[in-house]
Amino acid sequence: MKTVVAGPLQGIKVLDFTRVYSGPYCTMLLADLGAEIVKIEMPKNGDDTRHFLPFKNNESGYYMYLNRNKQGITLDLKNDRGREIALDLAKWADVVVENYSPGTMKRLGLDYETIRKINPNVIYGSISGFGQTGPYRDRVAYDAVAQAMGGLMSVTGYPDHPPVKVGPSIADANAGIHMAYALMAALYCREKTGQGQYVDVSMMDTVFSILENFVVQYTMTGIVPQRAGNENLASAPFDAYPTIDDYVIIATANDNLFHKLVRVMEREDLITDERFVTNLKRKQNYSQLKPLISGWTEKHTTEEVTELLVHARVPVAPILTIDQLVDDPQIKARDMLVEIDHPIAGKVTTPGIPVKFSETPGTIRTAAPMLGQHTDVVLTKILGLTPAEIAELRNAAVL
Repeated sequence: MKTVVAGPLQGIKVLDFTRVYSGPYCTMLLADLGAEIVKIEMPKNGDDTRHFLPFKNNESGYYMYLNRNKQGITLDLKNDRGREIALDLAKWADVVVENYSPGTMKRLGLDYETIRKINPNVIYGSISGFGQTGPYRDRVAYDAVAQAMGGLMSVTGYPDHPPVKVGPSIADANAGIHMAYALMAALYCREKTGQGQYVDVSMMDTVFSILENFVVQYTMTGIVPQRAGNENLASAPFDAYPTIDDYVIIATANDNLFHKLVRVMEREDLITDERFVTNLKRKQNYSQLKPLISGWTEKHTTEEVTELLVHARVPVAPILTIDQLVDDPQIKARDMLVEIDHPIAGKVTTPGIPVKFSETPGTIRTAAPMLGQHTDVVLTKILGLTPAEIAELRNAAVL
């Protein structure tokens, strides 16, 4: 019988100084794959997202989603004794992650240079808006700032409307994903060399890195990409089209798919039309092609267009709303909705784990911690403190 190990990162110990989104999303990814996370929050208020909508029984759904599978402790990092405890925990950790503004951890005496003196093999990751170097280093940032500065907003939206950000905080999530990937690569490197290292991830850098072909369009041609709504920069037809009841996305990135599309439309004449015989020509003449496709789609419902094109194996999609997604059979079949039992909020449904391992699957084992829920357990188990010592620290407002 095959033995299944609970998560490929089981045994990896992570000290988590992160807050809000980019850092907690990173450590959630590690936690879902089995890493042991000890999350440090300031006493009284904790992570900012504990105060973010939505709420159930005064518990934030935002916080609950991003901090599942973690142990939570409170620790005043501005207190000398609190700093000492943090350094003791850093000796225990394989990985330390933080997403404060550059310079903050150094002022607290918890920066990489300090921690590696007591834990030479530590892997230390810092996520920030603009990175630890460069002229923007000291600027503060949130997701919208990174989307704007990274170029994403300049190419998102319609040309006759103001630029818009992507709906969710994609710059935060993207930075968190890049950091998780980098930390795992650093762990692999340490396995081979025994050497720890510092990882610097910038939200602006990681947004810039996912601009697809927008950057090379400019560097190769001198043409500055503009907002083009739902059109694709490189392919046509690749857009949103109106239907009787809504819109539908149709994406054809090669001749074969275009031919399938126009056959369903009963417009096979367009296959040999000189304006549309190649992807380049379709893109150049898209203003003439788009009304032909829209003229067909708007005579049908979204469901009808979707069924016809799915059958013809043309990439097509309705634009699903969140309530539709929650009931979507594909989301359910892939276990992308999980119900977590929280001690105060009760049962809460959140997105599941998007990566599937055949031998070492990730799991959602525990709900997000209540503020300071695991303080006593962590300090006793990892640092060996006695109940009397913990009580003294609590009386001194260290915890």
